[in-house]
Amino acid sequence: MGEYKFKYKREFILESGSVLPELEICYTALGKLNNKRDNVIWIIHALTGNSNPLQWWEGLVGKNKLYDPDKYFIVCTNNLGSCYGTTGPLSINPLTKKRYGKDFPDVTIRDMVKANILLRKHLRFKKIHIVTGGSLGGQICLEWAIKEPDVFNIVIPISANAKHSAWGIAFNETQRMAIDNTRNGIKTARAIALLSYRCYRAYEKTQTDNDFRIDGFSASSYQQYQGAKFETRFDKQSYFILSKAMDSHNVGRNRGNIGNALNTIKAKVLVIGIKSDILFPVQEQKFITSNIKNAKLQLIDSLYGHDGFLIEFEKIERIINKFI
Repeated sequence: MGEYKFKYKREFILESGSVLPELEICYTALGKLNNKRDNVIWIIHALTGNSNPLQWWEGLVGKNKLYDPDKYFIVCTNNLGSCYGTTGPLSINPLTKKRYGKDFPDVTIRDMVKANILLRKHLRFKKIHIVTGGSLGGQICLEWAIKEPDVFNIVIPISANAKHSAWGIAFNETQRMAIDNTRNGIKTARAIALLSYRCYRAYEKTQTDNDFRIDGFSASSYQQYQGAKFETRFDKQSYFILSKAMDSHNVGRNRGNIGNALNTIKAKVLVIGIKSDILFPVQEQKFITSNIKNAKLQLIDSLYGHDGFLIEFEKIERIINKFI
């Protein structure tokens, strides 16, 4: 395994018209490229992930697993705007010699795709066998498959949508309000997010107190713990930028409509949804499938809601193996 940096020393123009003086992309590469250069798997992380899928998709990536480095050459980039190596708010602005901080411009899903395309070209990959990711990663998969329809053989968006919903935007805006207006804003934001990542059944199963206490509830402790843990590992301004990027997602923008855009995808597409997902409900995956010619839908029963794409490894592996 290797972690690498790709430095693009020219201006990177964002969809908004704002300009980054240069761009740095952090990425992980696993495995060995075959002679035909046709065994590339490109994995895209979700909102707060990083470029090492062995850390957050360990049930799917690794020796003798679905995405086995002995069979595939696996690439995973850190998304634009993150705090894990790719250019973002914590990066040094080469013009001011100071961190961008709150001056970092808003980015979109299309900007993230544009960054991935630069790396693809740098690595000289004309074709990518599979591109896959969950949540925001799945949004990027779809946008990229529309932007470069001839690059991919198989596209596998998991727990994703073609346009971010008003419901999802409301959750994200509430989190940003917490970051702006409360002392422990990033902790509160993460606690809010967890309510959308899981579901009623998950909390009932894992956080119910089977006694007659009147304080010190397990669910309360869980929210506090998860918020505090997140505060130590993630930058609040990156969280701000990435959540706004998710809100920007609309594959139909400047393309007529969403259906027309999806219909331009040429790859075989496996759309995976989770029945208990309240943030990206299955109606969104059904819509994607109905508007892509070579698409198949598979739904997973899971206790864990949206987070199922990070937990239900055996079910996901079984579905994908059958498809490919």
